Amino acid sequence: MFISKELLINGAAEYGVALDDAAVERFDAYARLLVEWNKVMNLTAITDSDEIVRKHFIDSLSLLSAVDIPKNAKVIDVGTGAGFPGIPLMIARGDLRMTLLDSTKKRLGFIEAVSRETSLTPELLHSRAEDAGRQEEYRGKFDLATARAVSNLRDLSEYCLPFVKKGGIFAPMKSAKADEEIEQAKKAIHVLGGRIEDKVSFELGGAGARTVILIKKISQTPTKYPRPSAKMSKFPIE
Repeated sequence: MFISKELLINGAAEYGVALDDAAVERFDAYARLLVEWNKVMNLTAITDSDEIVRKHFIDSLSLLSAVDIPKNAKVIDVGTGAGFPGIPLMIARGDLRMTLLDSTKKRLGFIEAVSRETSLTPELLHSRAEDAGRQEEYRGKFDLATARAVSNLRDLSEYCLPFVKKGGIFAPMKSAKADEEIEQAKKAIHVLGGRIEDKVSFELGGAGARTVILIKKISQTPTKYPRPSAKMSKFPIE
């Protein structure tokens, strides 16, 4: 086995996630493909097997301890990159209806290979978030939107909140320095129809501090949002 089964199972258990042998096999195949594909395209700076387990797999699974995701929930992972956190969430929770969005087709090609190898069936969406968020089939259709290591919270809220249905949750995954981002994003979150409900901070064993921010969608996002990224940058909501 390429990864340490014990490290993965024990690490996931710390966040209340139980993994069976079939899930471990899927994570092992995922890690192998990640390292293999990374030789020819830039997917991750992390290639040590234990570090992949800690900083990619367990980090992604920690979301399940921070937010109660309903059974059969419709989830979108915005800017999924190499599939984090979306693919680990699908491996741990086979009931989730997952959409993985990325603007880079090559990355989605990698995720397609992982999906074939692991018998997962996510929807792969090749689009910029600000374009997909204006499309009727995606706008206001998800129980949960999440994003890991993507943009500052103010802009990220404009990218992600349009996807969330009223009563749903936007749960961005951040490093320790979340308080400043939260303060900066408060007005934007309100304007976009969200309300900060909670933040869950914890130490990810061997990988530093993490914060998951829980933002509830309490009203529809105004139709003018999301705007093109250049406009967000030039005229931030503040």
